[in-house]
Amino acid sequence: MNAHDNKAKDFLPQLTGSFAQPAAENPTVAMVEAAYKHHGLHFRYINCEVSPENLETAIQGAKALGWSGFNCSIPHKVAVIKYLDGLGESAKLIGAVNTIVKRDDKWIGENTDGKGFVQALKQIIDPAQKHITLFGAGGAARAVAVELALAGAKTITLVNRSSERAEEVVTLLNDNTPTQAVYNSWENRYAIDPKTQIVINATSVGLYPDVDQQLNIDFDSIHPDMVVADGIHNPPETHLLKTAKDKGCKTVNGIQMLVNQGVIGIKYWTGVDVDAQVMHTKLNEVFDL
Repeated sequence: MNAHDNKAKDFLPQLTGSFAQPAAENPTVAMVEAAYKHHGLHFRYINCEVSPENLETAIQGAKALGWSGFNCSIPHKVAVIKYLDGLGESAKLIGAVNTIVKRDDKWIGENTDGKGFVQALKQIIDPAQKHITLFGAGGAARAVAVELALAGAKTITLVNRSSERAEEVVTLLNDNTPTQAVYNSWENRYAIDPKTQIVINATSVGLYPDVDQQLNIDFDSIHPDMVVADGIHNPPETHLLKTAKDKGCKTVNGIQMLVNQGVIGIKYWTGVDVDAQVMHTKLNEVFDL
């Protein structure tokens, strides 16, 4: 066999990944790598545990290593903004970022959290003209609230312990969208308003490894005609969703939201529309669903 029969190989993949703390519970790496492989994309996705004090250094490292982009998850979705060169339209409105993409020599922050969530929700119920109760006011909750409002939600009741963060989101929604938003305090066990049509958990309560943790709500206030959604993807069946199913509710888990986010993120990094089913199948395999 002569040397000319050997085809040249490229051993330098484009790098993408995730910066978060905790990082071990995030299955994004499994589904994104499955999509890269399926579509023959010469990309890798690296899951990294990054503490808040190391965020700036990690971003400088990604730039130095020539990464194409990365995800930021808890607790970096707001803190990352000051290290970027600009924001996409919805990220600007949301004030939080979960996907960073290199465009020319600029690092731009986008937000796929809310878009992915609303796409998943629409498979069960259209949020247009609906009354929604949303638990949480962090980066993910802000993203979900903004996208729900842009999708035409009639009212959004934001339930959160800290009034300051929640009031910020409420003002944002009332000033920039047609939705009527209100804040309700969450100091005691919370009873969901019976007019609510969609209940959403956008907090980290119940996330691995604290899988037995329960939201401080009155579960008797959940009725069968409510659609109950949880942004948590690990485990896919949270205490909230199990309880809601037992009551006869339709539910939406965090897996479909995660897949939808992945499709949008990969498009930002590679320009390719990947097959969502490939990622869904991988996650089902990972979680034995």
